[in-house]
Amino acid sequence: MKKVVNYFKGIYEELVHKVTWPSMKDLQNSVVVVSIASLIIALIVFMMDFVFNAGVHALFPTM
Repeated sequence: MKKVVNYFKGIYEELVHKVTWPSMKDLQNSVVVVSIASLIIALIVFMMDFVFNAGVHALFPTM
């Protein structure tokens, strides 16, 4: 049990004293970049699906 307690004490010490947390401005910039990248990837996947669907319907009109 002592090993488990020491493990969690070590985690706490590292998170409080050794980790460098990003500033609010850095965090906001990262959110913007990730949001834009996600939107671009979603649009690319949508267009691929749209083109594939149109191709399938062109090859097999009864579907």
